[in-house]
Amino acid sequence: MTTPRTNLFGFDREELRGFFAQLGEKPYRADQVMKWVYHRHVTDFAQMSDVGKALREKLQAVAEIVPPSVLFEKQSADGTHKWLLGMDGANAIETVFIPETSRGTLCVSSQVGCGLNCQFCSTATQGFNRNLSTAEIIGQVWVAARHLGNVPHHQRKLTNVVMMGMGEPLLNFDNVVRAMSIMRDDLGFGLANKRVTLSTAGLVPMIDRLSETSDVSLAVSLHAPDDALRTSIVPLNKKYPIAELLAACQRYAAKRPRTTITFEYTMLKGINDQPEHARQLVKLMRKVPSKVNLIPFNPFAGTRFERSDEPVIRAFQKILLDAGVLTMVRRTRGDDIDAACGQLKGQVVDRTRRQAEFRRTLERGVADAA
Repeated sequence: MTTPRTNLFGFDREELRGFFAQLGEKPYRADQVMKWVYHRHVTDFAQMSDVGKALREKLQAVAEIVPPSVLFEKQSADGTHKWLLGMDGANAIETVFIPETSRGTLCVSSQVGCGLNCQFCSTATQGFNRNLSTAEIIGQVWVAARHLGNVPHHQRKLTNVVMMGMGEPLLNFDNVVRAMSIMRDDLGFGLANKRVTLSTAGLVPMIDRLSETSDVSLAVSLHAPDDALRTSIVPLNKKYPIAELLAACQRYAAKRPRTTITFEYTMLKGINDQPEHARQLVKLMRKVPSKVNLIPFNPFAGTRFERSDEPVIRAFQKILLDAGVLTMVRRTRGDDIDAACGQLKGQVVDRTRRQAEFRRTLERGVADAA
């Protein structure tokens, strides 16, 4: 039986040096290969001209550099670009690039589907299959960087990465942390720590673990200012209520002077968008260095939620701003290609019952409307 070759996308710098050491090679050889892969987007060892022929042949026998396959890609009218990337079997995930005047942000997935069940998220309706490997996570960044012609430290079109795609990153901790290390490595994508953001629904123990192992920006999907409401739309809150979550955020910020934690708050019409909710949120934000991103809800087929009206969103923002809480309203991008926040939906061979249950709900709705 042939031994499968090792995909080098799965190694950070130290691990890649260790791999080369096992081949009897010096550490600088690993560094050379990293530059070819991440700075020049070369995956064929034969094209790595400053790597000796004997080593190239050795690598060809035991290693490979294989990005995810692009099954489909589409560009929005506003310039947002979405890729559907094939994983194993019938599974696929989505990755989205959002260009802006001063920066370009890539939204990266960490799981096939999602193990959580946040009620306003399209990904949740597809259920969950598995965690992505480090190679599958970093491969998403590589595919986008190659498409953009991104060259770290020179022609930087990809300036920010947010782990806000499909899945809960902290439930895939080791692979995500390793991938973020490659994103921030000068021989990788060369991004500053503050330009790599991990977004979590609030796994308290993992936030504490992250604070010990990785110096990246933290975003928390809050979406409600009290436990009863948050539990109804973010079920994880039942296990880690708001007080425990904010305490973990305080601990995270305490280890990083001048760090501001971003709290994401999706605006759901008649659910969490009233003035009293804003006033409650103000009280919470006084407990941790923070800023708030108000996210207009992005609808998807079968959802029971609606987007808050624009005047309601602006009134909500004003209450927060008047209280001294830095608050921005996120501009909806890519909604014409279902690439906006909360709309990502790949192809998931569901290992839960959630996908089938959601389909039955849709069918009942169609039957009731007939």
